[in-house]
Amino acid sequence: MGNQQHHSETTFRVNGKLHTLTVDHRRVLLDLLREDLDLTGAKKGCDHGQCGACTVLVDGRRVNSCLLFAVALDGCEVTTVEGLSGDGEQPHPLQQAFLERDAFQCGYCTPGQICSAAGMLAEAAAGHPSHVTDPAAPSGEPVRLDRGEIRERLSGNLCRCGAYPRIAEAVEDVIR
Repeated sequence: MGNQQHHSETTFRVNGKLHTLTVDHRRVLLDLLREDLDLTGAKKGCDHGQCGACTVLVDGRRVNSCLLFAVALDGCEVTTVEGLSGDGEQPHPLQQAFLERDAFQCGYCTPGQICSAAGMLAEAAAGHPSHVTDPAAPSGEPVRLDRGEIRERLSGNLCRCGAYPRIAEAVEDVIR
């Protein structure tokens, strides 16, 4: 038992940059991003996957990085709030809309909110229904995002400051 291997070499892209790291099997993605790669946008809120402050995209899908073991990401593409804008020359449209709408107060949850919104837009465009999607909507076709859809789809991201109306407005600005 004392000879067990607890680390594995893992290769994945973070914001377009390839990383090969020897990762402890118990290390979660959030800690790796913040402590090893100095990408501090994703925040540790509840550390139980309930608040969404740690939301990032893995292969374009929203994940709570506090719950995802980094070793499971071999071959994956991770996008954090720092990498959403691509080249970094211009902010991502969601980042710009959040600024213009003042869709944050303390800002702690904002990176997770923005990553979640980006993932949500892709999910809706791909035709993934939510709990409030009209059951009569054609299956597999893009889902129209009204205020109810936006609120439902972002409900996993909490904001202690209560900036929800502005967050929804910022998302609406991007989809218009």
